[in-house]
Amino acid sequence: MTMSPNDLIERLAQRGQTLATCESITGGLIAGALTEVPGASKVFRGALITYATDLKVSLGGLDPELIGEHGVVSEAVARAMAEGACWVCGTDWGIGVTGVAGPGASDGVEPGTAWLAIAGPGEVTTSFLLEETGERTAIRQAVVARALEELDQASR
Repeated sequence: MTMSPNDLIERLAQRGQTLATCESITGGLIAGALTEVPGASKVFRGALITYATDLKVSLGGLDPELIGEHGVVSEAVARAMAEGACWVCGTDWGIGVTGVAGPGASDGVEPGTAWLAIAGPGEVTTSFLLEETGERTAIRQAVVARALEELDQASR
């Protein structure tokens, strides 16, 4: 199911809640999808595009030891990215995504592998995603769709 972010933006705006992303595999596509919505500026504060590992540390506030211990494509890193988005951008909600879009493996992680985290008031949820199409664009779009769906569900 592909959901439109319009209702999500409207619901968060009605509550006076804000949102930010910390994106790696999607390279800003989640932020792009959110900012397509008229009025998104009431909710969306910003995006950290931390494609490079060192930027996850310097921009996202991640502990380099966490990355070293768990690997850059891991549940722990996605969680820290979502929390980092909230902290750096001063928001109620944060989305963190990390993974491998391909075409080949990276550090032993196969293409289509991704971790998603949603940080919200009082909790962080994480999901493992495996998109087996093997096609880079489809993998990235599937991660965007899943992130929006999971934020939609978490924020209800």
